[in-house]
Amino acid sequence: MSPPARSSILVAGSANLDFVVRAPHVPAPGETVLGGEFRTFPGGKGANQAVACARAGDASTRMLLALGADAFAAPIEQSLRDAGVALHVQRSQTQPTGTAFICVSDRGENAITVAPGANSALRPQDLPPLDGVGHLLLQLETPLDSVAAYARAARAAGVGVVLNAAPAQALAKELLADVDVLIVNEGELAVLAGAGDSIEANLARIDVPCVIVTLGERGCIARVGGQTLRQPAFAVEVVDTTGAGDTFCGALVAALARGGAMADALREACAASALACTRMGAQSSIPTRAEVEAFLRQADKAGTGR
Repeated sequence: MSPPARSSILVAGSANLDFVVRAPHVPAPGETVLGGEFRTFPGGKGANQAVACARAGDASTRMLLALGADAFAAPIEQSLRDAGVALHVQRSQTQPTGTAFICVSDRGENAITVAPGANSALRPQDLPPLDGVGHLLLQLETPLDSVAAYARAARAAGVGVVLNAAPAQALAKELLADVDVLIVNEGELAVLAGAGDSIEANLARIDVPCVIVTLGERGCIARVGGQTLRQPAFAVEVVDTTGAGDTFCGALVAALARGGAMADALREACAASALACTRMGAQSSIPTRAEVEAFLRQADKAGTGR
């Protein structure tokens, strides 16, 4: 018998309930700003990326997450299930569900403070079986020893490991050795490289087969082996950038799970991220694959994003 197909995606990471307020601008230290609309949204880097994977289609998506035994957990679980994500929930009886407090300016910029709560209770032994999993997607909002253990187990099982190294922190060479695709922004890249040099120079310092750097309104750049790929951004009317980076990660991994070429995956991920910026919230802003395909058809007609 041939081995089972490894087409599914497992996301292991954080889940939060986001408390979001709009304001004319993000407050400076010591400043009080009179805000406007207040809403709550399901969020957290891991959960956002799981929703993005699932909405990108054609690859079943599962998520390992930790939640508290409180009312904040319910909307997170509902959002994930509504997106088609199968859940492996570790329920903490001592830690509350993670929360994030987000101020979004009228320009769409944001400032975020996270209270990890139950996310900090995710343990190395909580990783579910990897049967049928083709890609494991990780972030750094859960304990680093757990992230390293999951990456190590996935590498041993022949599963592709994708790490979004956010929030920024220095990482051990042993963890990076188990990563196939590393996704960072410019600041995170500088922290990992330990230098303030150019993006290209810092990319060369990272010993991972594929490193992708997201550049916001400038798109992204990737080093794939010895090849450099560049993908311009798509111009949109920005409403809220919360979750845009997570949308990029999820859409990229879903495209790779479908067997897409890296250049095509980068373009699809940039398009999905751009669309996410046109809507409020994290998971609520993540587009479906049909929406991304329609957006790309319009971009092709306009000759943009190439």
